[in-house]
Amino acid sequence: MRLPHFLSCALLLVLMLPAQAAIVAFEFDDPAKEARFKHFGEELRCLVCQNQSIADSNAELALDLRRELYKMIQNDATDEEIIDFMTNRYGDFVLYRPPVKTTTYLLWFGPFVLVLIGLIILFRVIRSGNKQGNTELSTEEQQRLQQLLKNEKGEG
Repeated sequence: MRLPHFLSCALLLVLMLPAQAAIVAFEFDDPAKEARFKHFGEELRCLVCQNQSIADSNAELALDLRRELYKMIQNDATDEEIIDFMTNRYGDFVLYRPPVKTTTYLLWFGPFVLVLIGLIILFRVIRSGNKQGNTELSTEEQQRLQQLLKNEKGEG
């Protein structure tokens, strides 16, 4: 009975090793550098996870990006140099807030264009519905309707 318990503990330890391996502590001698590292860690997107920052991701690429960021900050790279390096290497998608330029117009303005198209379609559907609802009966149709209603009352 002890063997299954031992096996489950061993399996749990084996499964925990990759999670522990992804945790790497970066030490800074300057609190300002550490603050910059944390700031960029939240501003840069993990390209594997796509909805996580490199600070939150355990992906191997995110770890590599954190190491590169650490080296750049330790070598006193400016914010602009860091952003230029990351975007040149990985494209604007690595930034949570990509710059507004011709290659990112779809990212910035696409949702607004889709909402505008939806509103135009909704407006046209509502307008065409109102036109169809305002049909009037001709005098011949009104007489026929009256005759049908009289027949219906007479039988009931």
